[in-house]
Amino acid sequence: MKTLNIDVISDVVCPWCFVGKRRLEGALALWAAEYPDVLPQVRWHTFQLNPEMSPQGIDRETYVRTKFGERANSVYDRVTAVGHEVGIAFEFDRIARQPNTIVLHSLIAACEPGPEQERMVEALFQSYFLDGRDLTNADELQAIANAAGLDPEVTHQAIHDPMVHAQTAACDQEARDMGVSGVPFFIFNGRVGVSGAHESESLLQAMRESLDEKA
Repeated sequence: MKTLNIDVISDVVCPWCFVGKRRLEGALALWAAEYPDVLPQVRWHTFQLNPEMSPQGIDRETYVRTKFGERANSVYDRVTAVGHEVGIAFEFDRIARQPNTIVLHSLIAACEPGPEQERMVEALFQSYFLDGRDLTNADELQAIANAAGLDPEVTHQAIHDPMVHAQTAACDQEARDMGVSGVPFFIFNGRVGVSGAHESESLLQAMRESLDEKA
């Protein structure tokens, strides 16, 4: 069976990345119907929207008002509306703390690409944007990761090991060295890049183009 490699560069605290995940899922469903003999293989990669943030994170309201100023009260209106279109009921008011995401990406990187990594990415998005869980809290992260199926010892290392965090930071830098400056960013078969949370049909077209180029 042929494969279609899909690399997704994103950040857990990026609401458009959550939307992009849903739209990718829609594209994959369309792909399965059109190309049943070509198997997509999705891998998730690190990008930090706020790489300089303190490891302890900061108060969410302070973060939003500092970053967006006068737009703070309305900045999430559009993504909230789009979220409803793709089945995401964003609960921004439940988020109390803005985390540094190096540990979150370390947890994702600790997973095997495929179903295990998919479960972790989904669990972190839902925990943050729907449940408002504190992703700066090590015990919370241990519980989230274990519920997603990651081995407890692997989880503990991803949360606490500075060497693992350094490797994750290096992956973030690799994305920036590639020219990625915003997320989500999709790379299909290492050939076709798409920046932004485009509609499923647009992602499907890019997938088709990457298959043609690979052939």
